[in-house]
Amino acid sequence: MTLPSGEGELTILPRHAALFAQIETGEIRFSQDGLEQDVVVSKGFVDVNPSGEVTILVDSAIQARDISVEKAQQAIVAAKKTMSQTTDQREMILAEASLKKAMWEIRVAQKTSKARI
Repeated sequence: MTLPSGEGELTILPRHAALFAQIETGEIRFSQDGLEQDVVVSKGFVDVNPSGEVTILVDSAIQARDISVEKAQQAIVAAKKTMSQTTDQREMILAEASLKKAMWEIRVAQKTSKARI
């Protein structure tokens, strides 16, 4: 499993040492039943307990196969509009987070669609 952390990509292998870390908005890649899976996540946390069990807690997650590029593009337009019009810091932070997540969705959707060809 590979996931985005504040210091870059973090790879968790079998028998990984116990770990608690912050996850950044980005892509989590893992293998399940021999198939590679890609998931776009928002900020959150990962916990690897001493027995090797991995728990991921994020505000939102979307599997690559469920990504709508059209919705992501609409989210980008809406976020950019909000960012250009607001003076409220909270709205700006939320718009920036939405923009970043939508951009990741498009990136992952494009990557996974090329892999299927």
